[in-house]
Amino acid sequence: MVLAAPHRSRGASRRSVAGEAPARLRDIEATRLQRWCTGLPELDFVLGSGIVPGSMTLVGGEPGIGKSTLLLQAAARLEAAGRTVLYASGEESPEQVRLRAARLEEDAGAVHVVGETRLEAILDAAQDIGADLLVLDSIQTVYTELLEGAPGNVGQVRECAARLMRFAKETGAAVIVVGHVTKGGGIAGPKTLEHIVDTVLYFEGEATLDHRLLRATKNRFGSVDEIGVFTMTDHGLVPVPNPSAVFLAARATGTSGSAVTALMEGTRPVLVEVQALAARSGFGTPQRVATGLDQRRLAVLLAVLERRGGLSFADLDVFVQVTAGVRLTEPAADLAVAAALVSSVHNRPSPPDALFLGELGLGGEVRPIGGVERRLVEAGRLGFRRAYLSARSTGQVAGVRLVGLDHVEQLVQAFAA
Repeated sequence: MVLAAPHRSRGASRRSVAGEAPARLRDIEATRLQRWCTGLPELDFVLGSGIVPGSMTLVGGEPGIGKSTLLLQAAARLEAAGRTVLYASGEESPEQVRLRAARLEEDAGAVHVVGETRLEAILDAAQDIGADLLVLDSIQTVYTELLEGAPGNVGQVRECAARLMRFAKETGAAVIVVGHVTKGGGIAGPKTLEHIVDTVLYFEGEATLDHRLLRATKNRFGSVDEIGVFTMTDHGLVPVPNPSAVFLAARATGTSGSAVTALMEGTRPVLVEVQALAARSGFGTPQRVATGLDQRRLAVLLAVLERRGGLSFADLDVFVQVTAGVRLTEPAADLAVAAALVSSVHNRPSPPDALFLGELGLGGEVRPIGGVERRLVEAGRLGFRRAYLSARSTGQVAGVRLVGLDHVEQLVQAFAA
């Protein structure tokens, strides 16, 4: 009887291969992290002051939102700054990329372009020109000869991403890959794709609006949840240095059902307008429609206003939306949503210089939130002179009067008076 040879684990085989010796953390020399500025301030801000050499970044977003335009603009500006960039397109031919580049204000003529879907050929081309940055559009169109299967399947995406990450770490070149998104808004492919890369960016926006939001959901070299704001023009994407002023530009004062709040997007306070409309229902079951706000959160706030604030929504259709395509994800906006609803029910506009900050509990209590001073500083800079918030909130800003609230009933009474 012949016994099978024992299987050697990958870890066991490493003993026969010379590798890097382990070292204590205190013995490792600290080096200052060098970053490459892309020339697009909003992109650099979201990345954490620029691109880190040897890093890998994944950019996702809806088709046609502007991902390729953004990366081609960044590639053009990096080339102008002396960095060698390879733009590998698996979805467009080099001729099509050139046509798109001709519409941009930036001169992208120096960017190296290759229309290729075979990963080995792309990596060889990057090494041949000594690329500092490799942009791959997109990861779902690339395949490796090491695996069978069509581009875009789970095995191909995972293996191509792993090899691109290894290429970045071994050569010191930065890699940016574009990822398709599913119907649910997540990046298509295995979830390990997001775990492999260093940074995950989502490019968001409404098709009917010119504004685009770039959001970091993972960043090993900076903070997460930062947002960058761009405006889509005929000549490409233009960074917006003051998002609050843009989001509030179309706000009409003196209209009921409107309230302004300040969101913390990472470390940046952003002011947005919440609009609400409560109208008598023409059907048996009243409608509840929310845009930019979770439907279940709206249901909770309506229940609190009805039970704790004395308002009745039983025969009213309720519509709530957040302007400029922004989504409310933090409870600090609860008071603004409630204020907009109360304002609409009583048909009385909120003060034009008022800001609403606070979380509402199920008992109707107004709870304090974090980052109050930074929100108030941004509000004061844009001309807001009073802020409705929890009476237990701390912090003061010159020029902004604080109006403390303990219970949502006080908010209702303020509009009813």
